Amino acid sequence: MKKILVCEDEDVIRDFVVINLQRSGYIVTDVSCGEDALRVFEEQNGDFDIALLDIMMPGIDGFTVCKKLREKSATMGIIMLSAKTQEMDKVGALMIGADDYVTKPFSPSELVARVDAIYRRVTMVNNRQKEISPIKSGPFLLSPKSRTLTKNGILVDLTQVEYQIMDLFLKNKNVALERSRILEEIWGDNYYGDIKIVDVNIRRLRMKIEDEPSSPKYIQTIWGFGYKWQEVD
Repeated sequence: MKKILVCEDEDVIRDFVVINLQRSGYIVTDVSCGEDALRVFEEQNGDFDIALLDIMMPGIDGFTVCKKLREKSATMGIIMLSAKTQEMDKVGALMIGADDYVTKPFSPSELVARVDAIYRRVTMVNNRQKEISPIKSGPFLLSPKSRTLTKNGILVDLTQVEYQIMDLFLKNKNVALERSRILEEIWGDNYYGDIKIVDVNIRRLRMKIEDEPSSPKYIQTIWGFGYKWQEVD
């Protein structure tokens, strides 16, 4: 079953979102504030594939809800809804653990396509965990069964997007990957958003795995093209 938690304080928008997701086969639990989103998540033991969160809400805002949900689940997909178009709001959402953002107003087809893309990624990661052997690169060990990354035996806390980027890099060591390929592999070939989402997630991943994020040793930038995982002994 495809389960999604929708948190939106405007009744008209929330009803619009719920109807379109239900028509697309999702089981929707909807709430009107951040407090209720966190409460329902706990009551249902985190049994959601995706959370769709409005950013601007009275009380606990969407950024805070996103951060708290991400602390509780690294595998659940999180999409932010926002009327804001400023770049920093989008970057901020991604930096605290969101997988994607949708700017209001949006069409039903765009919303469902973005949700479907996240759902496919969540299920794909869960399925791969059962099939693939661990991958080693220098001090790093990526374990699909436990969906974890360690560096020198120490656990690195990754979101599902970061995990998938690491999986892609470690399967293509020393290979320059074009931004568009990373976008397609991680977000799907029907992704509606900005390709800059790749750069934001790379920046966040570097902050977690590099000794000096401002001078990366492992994730190298190929200017005008993309990124490459540099195998280091």
